[in-house]
Amino acid sequence: MKAQPIKIAILAMGGEGGGVLADWIVDLGEHNGYYAQTTSVPGVAQRTGATIYYVELFPREIADRTGRVPVLALMPLPGDVDVVLASELMEAGRAVQRGLVTPDRTTLVASTHRVYSIAEKTAMGDGLVDSGALIEHAGKAARRFVRFDMARAAEASGSVISAVLFGALAGTGVLPFSRAQFEQTIERGGVGVKPSLRAFGVAYLKANDAEPPAEESEAVAMAEFEAIPSNPKVAALVERVRTGFPAGVRKVVIEGVRRLIDYQDPDYAGLYLDRLDQMQRALEQPDATLVRETARYLALWMSYEDTIRVADLKTRGSRFERVRDEVRAQADQLLAINEFMHPRVEEICETLPASIGRWLMRPHWVHRFVRRITHSGRVVTTSSLRGYLTLYAVSRMRRWRRATLRYQIENARIEHWLSQVLQAAQRNPALAIEVAQCQRLVKGYSDTHARGLRNYERIMTALARAGALLAPATLRELREAALADEHGKKLQEALARHALA
Repeated sequence: MKAQPIKIAILAMGGEGGGVLADWIVDLGEHNGYYAQTTSVPGVAQRTGATIYYVELFPREIADRTGRVPVLALMPLPGDVDVVLASELMEAGRAVQRGLVTPDRTTLVASTHRVYSIAEKTAMGDGLVDSGALIEHAGKAARRFVRFDMARAAEASGSVISAVLFGALAGTGVLPFSRAQFEQTIERGGVGVKPSLRAFGVAYLKANDAEPPAEESEAVAMAEFEAIPSNPKVAALVERVRTGFPAGVRKVVIEGVRRLIDYQDPDYAGLYLDRLDQMQRALEQPDATLVRETARYLALWMSYEDTIRVADLKTRGSRFERVRDEVRAQADQLLAINEFMHPRVEEICETLPASIGRWLMRPHWVHRFVRRITHSGRVVTTSSLRGYLTLYAVSRMRRWRRATLRYQIENARIEHWLSQVLQAAQRNPALAIEVAQCQRLVKGYSDTHARGLRNYERIMTALARAGALLAPATLRELREAALADEHGKKLQEALARHALA
């Protein structure tokens, strides 16, 4: 049988050391009796397409024996790859989709962490790809699938993900080289040797595990819920959740309580529980799924994104730490963060006390003046003292949030939505669940919020027109059409198709 080279494809995003990993493999081969060649094809952008590095290794002994120098390929071919290394789970999925992973031949080594794609981030609804489905599909497509969170392993080791992938590759035993030969390759590199070897060692051991590390169990996840908070007001809220809601609902409700305490205060979280209690009492036999979905989306709606919330999130210390971590800024480096903000006159009016906000909303010279000076937007440098204090002052206005015009408007919308859910539940619980999930349309702030709210109101109008005759599947179709197109064209088509326009 004709000798074939070992074919290795590496899929990595910019900044993850895919080129370093490819060079390590080439150096490993060349120092241990192999011809080696590497090529790369860059992706379109850092997250819309990864760079594919391709390495082929061929034994010098065979070449010398035959007297012929091997001709190595420049790109991987579907169905003709021995090893695929993916620096992120979606990239593993892309490799499977391209046909680079086959069940009779390919060892797939991939990190299970996610870096979300542009399509996932910009989707109006939940656009996230199911990681569980990706893992299941990749497992069926590969001869062997080695996976764990390599980004976490790299961070814990003080190294980079390329060193973890190199260690996992060594641990699979699919290449004809010893662990010592792999480690000698890293040492020859001479840069970051100690942390790279540390990350390599962790990955080498994990690659030999029979099973990937198990996820945190539900019982462990609920341990924090079972703890008694030190704040008496918060402890009272937690006790209300424990005694007032069925077991399958408590986890969602407690997360809602946490979110609303963070958003406003314990009294506001108490209003959240009051609303859920009222709905449960109004139903003769509360449906657990309906209560859970209502609790989920009620918490989201009650923590709507107003200017106060946006300013609060942008001035938190955790955000500055996250940005520094994402750009990998060193301790001795200065970091500037520019916020591109475009508050409309509507947002300004809604942040004011209700009576003043309504007055400013009217079309008079003050309204026109405010609209003119806010038309072009602003750049606020939150890493500067002036920019930070400006947004921090806005964020501290949350103590007066209940007096703002926006609070009154959103409160009325929430009460109307809850009444629609309750009315539907008394006729058709399945329809009520779909009504509750329509809250997904109302999100974000500024123009995004306005478009989502417009689509939501059109669906609620259709619901009021059809009443009990509207099938749950039809309402679900209308909602998905609204989520698929922010401008409402697909929703209009769906409404016309069901004679609800």
